[in-house]
Amino acid sequence: MNECKAVILGAAGATLSPDEETFFREHKPWGYILFARNIVDAEQVRALVGAMRHCTGHPNTPVFLDQEGGRVQRLRPPLAPNYPPAAAIGALYAQDQKTGLRAAWLLSRLHAFDLSKLGITADCLPVLDVPVQGAHDVIGDRAYGTQPKIVAALGQAAVAGLLAGGVLPVMKHVPGHGRATADTHLALPTVDASLEELRSRDFVPFKALADLGMAMTAHVIYSAIDPDLPSTTSQVVIEDIIRGEIGFDGLLMSDDVSMKALSGDFASRSRAILAAGCDIVLHCNGVMGEMEAVVAETPRLHGKSLDRANRAMAPVGIVDGAVEDSIRAEFAELMQLVA
Repeated sequence: MNECKAVILGAAGATLSPDEETFFREHKPWGYILFARNIVDAEQVRALVGAMRHCTGHPNTPVFLDQEGGRVQRLRPPLAPNYPPAAAIGALYAQDQKTGLRAAWLLSRLHAFDLSKLGITADCLPVLDVPVQGAHDVIGDRAYGTQPKIVAALGQAAVAGLLAGGVLPVMKHVPGHGRATADTHLALPTVDASLEELRSRDFVPFKALADLGMAMTAHVIYSAIDPDLPSTTSQVVIEDIIRGEIGFDGLLMSDDVSMKALSGDFASRSRAILAAGCDIVLHCNGVMGEMEAVVAETPRLHGKSLDRANRAMAPVGIVDGAVEDSIRAEFAELMQLVA
């Protein structure tokens, strides 16, 4: 996949238009991401995923999805049950740690069943943000809890569940979105916590899972580190904190480049993301004009970024589908404890 561009793109609808097919064949994005607008039924999703991969010419082109449970769940019935949010898993952990860890593993294993049936490669999970009182609820119950060690433990269990099902995890939103006082889809938040506070709380789960293959940035300014730029476009945050202090050396993708937390046109945003040290630009909404501006500024994957991409996509083992019914039954039984 050396000729692929350093970008993940979305499509506008449930099938690829002729213009999208031409565009994807020409530019060969490294990966794709699906949203609810792209999902009708199982046969259609499998066909869409196949068409996307056909355009890039690689049967293993990664396809991503946000499937957390709760508010952020792109697959809905009948393709997948309505799963609980991470906070429900955290509540179970508060009752009994062993049971909570098992539930976190089971939920991710169920996500892996649901995604792999459709040809989807990666889940943008776990959410490792640690909310604080007064923060915007854009994270809220998407977090496992408000204690960093608990978030780390449940995040590790979730990762294990995904990998057991052959689906790759993407931890988010590094180096931490839990203190943000605005929704980054709409505005750019500034976090004024000291570096000591960030180290003792926000960075902890990411350091615990620093050996993962992929991570997504936060469009958040941390004034104690870089008072001018959000982490996604801050070379200081990426080099000194994410790569340095946290120790993450996997594939680093931006959060969605079309979110309003970022400023400038799409070309300048894309240049800034890559110049800061992200390996991949993520563009989600499938708007052709925006994608054209993004890919014009994204090179082919090369060097360390290509090495990280190849490591991230390393095989994760044989998937055993025979245990699906028992896992669903066990998870349902555990969740009755917090119903």
